[in-house]
Amino acid sequence: MKNKVIFLMGPTAAGKTAAAFKLADNLNVRLISVDSALIYKQMDIGTAKPTKQELAAYPHELVDIRQPQESYSVAEFINDATHAIRDAHSKGQLPVLVGGTMLYFKGLLQGLAPTPTANPEVRAKIQAEIQAKGIEFAHQWLAEVDPESAERLHQRDQQRIERALEIFLSTGEKMSSQYKQDYFQKGWDKKCLEEHEWDILPIALAPPEKKQLHPLIEQRFENMISDGFLDEMDMLMSMDDMHEDLPSMRCVGYRQAWMYLKGETSYDQFMEQGKAATRQLAKRQMTWLRNWTQLNWFDPFQEDCNDRLLELVQKHIN
Repeated sequence: MKNKVIFLMGPTAAGKTAAAFKLADNLNVRLISVDSALIYKQMDIGTAKPTKQELAAYPHELVDIRQPQESYSVAEFINDATHAIRDAHSKGQLPVLVGGTMLYFKGLLQGLAPTPTANPEVRAKIQAEIQAKGIEFAHQWLAEVDPESAERLHQRDQQRIERALEIFLSTGEKMSSQYKQDYFQKGWDKKCLEEHEWDILPIALAPPEKKQLHPLIEQRFENMISDGFLDEMDMLMSMDDMHEDLPSMRCVGYRQAWMYLKGETSYDQFMEQGKAATRQLAKRQMTWLRNWTQLNWFDPFQEDCNDRLLELVQKHIN
């Protein structure tokens, strides 16, 4: 029989953490975070990271594993999560992967799309162009040959822009076509679940309508401000080698706070932009979830939601 694994997915503010705690209170689980923001140390308030007391009571793998100046790839997540899952199984624990970074979940289930091997000669030419003309030129160049990738990537994300250009110049193929083929094909997950080495139970904790989350998103953002988010941001900006184009600073809320503290926006603009960015994140997460065909949906606004979720997990493992 295959080893059991739980995927507990959902949009921001849907109550995933509370649901995970409910499972941990009743089962011998290993909680594994699937969140591209919670990986960063010293980014606690703006990421809605569980408190130190909560993490002590409910330990999570893959939380606080990178400095804010560092990057973390999907491939690294797959490797780290796989190791944590296998270690949990070796100790008789049930791995519960909880979070909202859908690309991490998809990568773990499906694997990474095969991409052409690196071409040092082509990469050197691209880097020479960037050195001479700037990263803005490279992003515009990418927009001309692969507009979908250019729209998806931040205009100062040099590493990924270089890679997208390298793929196109080496093969004549767009990087965006690989994303479409491998990550957005309806129904692909059924086969992946059947063929995977683990017996995965995929759960979506999400309301029927994303608008139901909006009041919670707005209240949570306001609570972050009261809890000292701007002080946290001020501390981060004072750290060596910090700049606004780092992956950590692309986390929702942090880019908007950076702009405000630099005097580029007013406080009211910052508040509205931060809330709007969080709503957009929830919208994207819901879109990813609706592309799955094998999900078990639970509405967090139903009073017995977490009890029924626990019952499903118990049925799955027994």
